[in-house]
Amino acid sequence: MTLAPEQAVHFGPYRIYPGQRLILEAERPLRLGRRSMDILLILLEHAGEVVSKQQLITRVWPKSVVEDSNLRVHMAALRKALGDGQAGQRYIVTVAQRGYSFVAPFSLEPFSPERFEQNPEGDRAEPGGHNLPVRRTRLIGRQVLVDNVMRQLARQRFITLVGPGGIGKTTVALRVAEQLIGQYRDGIRLLDLAPLNDPRMITSHLATLLDLALHDDESVASLASFLRERQMLLVIDNCEHLLDAIAPLCESILRAAPQVHVLATSRESLRAEGEFVQRLESLDCPPPIAVLDRAQALTFSALQLFVERAMASHDSFELSHDELPLAIDICRRLDGIPLAIELAAAQVGNLGLAGLLNQLQGSFRLLTQGCQITPGRHQTLRATLDWSFELLNVCEQACLRRLGIFRGGFTLQSAAAVIVGEHIEARVVFSSITQLVAKSLLNVEVGDEEVFYRLLDTTRSYALEKLEQAAELPDTRRRHAERCLALMHQARDDWEQTSSPLWIERYARNLEDIRAALDWGLNAQGSQQLAIHLAAASAPLWQELSLLKEHGGYVRQALALLHAAGEPCPRLTQALKLALGSACYHTQGSSVEAIEAFVAARTLAESSDDVAGQLKAVSGHMAVNLSCGHYRLALEQSRQFDRLALRDAGPAAMSLSTQRLQVLALHFAGDQPQARDQAERVLQLMAQSGNLSRFTRGFGVQYDQSVAALTIQARILWLQGHPEQAWRTARQALDIALQINHGTSICYTLALAGCLIAHYNGDTATARELLRLLLEQAQKHSVLLFYTWGQHYAQVIESGPAFSPPQSGVGLIDEIMVTLDGAFIDNTLLQRAENGTAGWSTAEILRARAEALLTDNAPDAAEALLHKALAVARAQGALTWELRSATSLARLWQRQGQARRAHELLEPLYARFTEGFATPDLTRVRELLDELQRQALD
Repeated sequence: MTLAPEQAVHFGPYRIYPGQRLILEAERPLRLGRRSMDILLILLEHAGEVVSKQQLITRVWPKSVVEDSNLRVHMAALRKALGDGQAGQRYIVTVAQRGYSFVAPFSLEPFSPERFEQNPEGDRAEPGGHNLPVRRTRLIGRQVLVDNVMRQLARQRFITLVGPGGIGKTTVALRVAEQLIGQYRDGIRLLDLAPLNDPRMITSHLATLLDLALHDDESVASLASFLRERQMLLVIDNCEHLLDAIAPLCESILRAAPQVHVLATSRESLRAEGEFVQRLESLDCPPPIAVLDRAQALTFSALQLFVERAMASHDSFELSHDELPLAIDICRRLDGIPLAIELAAAQVGNLGLAGLLNQLQGSFRLLTQGCQITPGRHQTLRATLDWSFELLNVCEQACLRRLGIFRGGFTLQSAAAVIVGEHIEARVVFSSITQLVAKSLLNVEVGDEEVFYRLLDTTRSYALEKLEQAAELPDTRRRHAERCLALMHQARDDWEQTSSPLWIERYARNLEDIRAALDWGLNAQGSQQLAIHLAAASAPLWQELSLLKEHGGYVRQALALLHAAGEPCPRLTQALKLALGSACYHTQGSSVEAIEAFVAARTLAESSDDVAGQLKAVSGHMAVNLSCGHYRLALEQSRQFDRLALRDAGPAAMSLSTQRLQVLALHFAGDQPQARDQAERVLQLMAQSGNLSRFTRGFGVQYDQSVAALTIQARILWLQGHPEQAWRTARQALDIALQINHGTSICYTLALAGCLIAHYNGDTATARELLRLLLEQAQKHSVLLFYTWGQHYAQVIESGPAFSPPQSGVGLIDEIMVTLDGAFIDNTLLQRAENGTAGWSTAEILRARAEALLTDNAPDAAEALLHKALAVARAQGALTWELRSATSLARLWQRQGQARRAHELLEPLYARFTEGFATPDLTRVRELLDELQRQALD
């Protein structure tokens, strides 16, 4: 059939709107991955017919080469999400050797536009947003509990779902949260503690999820204070191993933030103030003595789950009346524990119900010998895991053990890299993993581009225990670290050829595993050499995620180990020094450590005749010099790029970056016309390259290329007398930075252009809004340099208190402050202006000093400085500074009765402007010209 946009397709509990690519389950959006939705829509188009595997692959992956196995994984995920098999209901069947067919009854209904007028994109349009994962399975037997928790949460504010492993705590918590999407103004955030072992990491992880700004030395109370005005739900999953840290955190948040609610999961209560404990019981099992028919029995949730999972793992499974007692007995022996039932149901295809029951009876017999009661639920799950493990062949057992090393999701390639070793060859890995998925020991997460696998926390803990018992932990950790290193090498190679969102989607999910590998190697537990190489190779990931401070800590550890080794590798040391320089620059400002790091990197690059390395080191040092106000030195360093480029042309992206940095140096040195010509050339080259390359790999101090180039272009335009163009360019730079969500790039463009130009142009409301964004982003990403700048700006933009910077010395920020308010002039800045080292700000510093002299009644000295300021502004091509200096001089002449002379000076300058007539500078000049004209006529 043709899926018309004006029709909805209804089957089972689902209603699908093809035009909106939306599926509702009981009027709530069911979030499917893009590929899964594509598959479902294609099957619906051909309902009742067989769609071949090749047809599906061709339509779902039109531009990719995809194996049949990839389709099978996506199909299994789709079936699981739809609950295919629940209560015997079949939606999609496999037709052996042919393909798949949608077989459920369906009806077509007219489209209801009003349904989407208020919420056209389902939960994506709800306020506040969330980070909840796409639901992989239907909820069975827990809806009453979910409804109850939702009601209780409104009153209790802090609920912990407690129960043994495998009982379904996470499933219930996620379902509650999913049904509350849109109910909290500031959204819902899920914090999964399973990958964390260090309690000190909890606060930083939560702050990252909440987009909050925190410094490491701030207490938990500071985090709570940030949440004070927020209305949101925090879902904190898998708390049991971090109880001593998570309990006081929850207490602090709830005391400080009255509109924040917490839903936690743990194997035991947190024993925290205000906690309401909701224990999860097993799924309902049919009673042993009742005589039930199949329909009656399937009203019990444990049996529903067993049948659905059995049908999912074995297409031809049907629960007959004769076998009903066997299935009931199995569910009862498994204590109605969902994970245990899933593990057992996965074996139905191999053992049959009678064989499965027989196996379980044998496995559990040891637990119950000498005891008249059923084993506890923890023991039941442990026994089920043991039983499932023993049913695996030797290769599958080894695979499961070794996969326990992963903290997060992993691809088939990563799994193979960690598994392959003693007694296991690469060719058997895929079949073993397929079996682990089929037996519910391994979960599948189907992304839009790739398939990822993940162990449940319970199964992962079990696998790690087995790994240690088999004495395979050290070797597996090594292979895991080697895989992390290989992934980071691949990421580095892809960095300039892949769009940023796709690059982050592909590699950011490896962050927890990289942390684990670094912690293992750098803390003398494992291979130090591996960890040192990983600290260097992973720099692009930390850069993309704006986690420079954390990376800097790892880099320092790696450098210390390298130096202790006696004969450190020069290339490795050079890479680490470059990473350290960038981290120090952003987190400490223009510190001695940052300068030493870049100088050392350059020395190493020169000794090995590494031209690209020299460019990276010089560019980093240049950024520090610009921040310190050493413009002549920075300009000379930018000229070194040309000399180096003559020796080695290097990649196009490297050449582009050297040109962009030359623009930077020319601008701050005070040559605005040449800087603008170069800037326009750079932007043109970027446009021709399609703006694919966000960064130049490892190049000094990293910002998005487009953001950085537009930021400097905006500054140049403003100085040259184009305030409206300058603002549009600054806004474009900020929009790109926000779109790619790169923290340090956001800080860079706000600090150098956005906040300043908005204030210069008289848009106080926007300047304050952008300043708040700068401070938030700089704190969040530990970019102390720009956080300090923001505190300086607040003195003028927010009329805040005087700010004493943590570092001494004059730099770029001091000159910027004079351009915002002449009261910030001092003798050191004046000396820099007079000896020519103040570059771009010279004219404005001289003008500010002249204004101070006028206040002190020294008109002759003031006039001399203003003439000098005018000459400098003209020479630099800075029309705005020229206008400001001319305005001050015209006012002086006005007071001296020389109105005509003042008008003749000012009027031609004003006439050179073609825009920005509502800005404060031009408004004041227009008013002054009118005054002068009247006075000249009197």
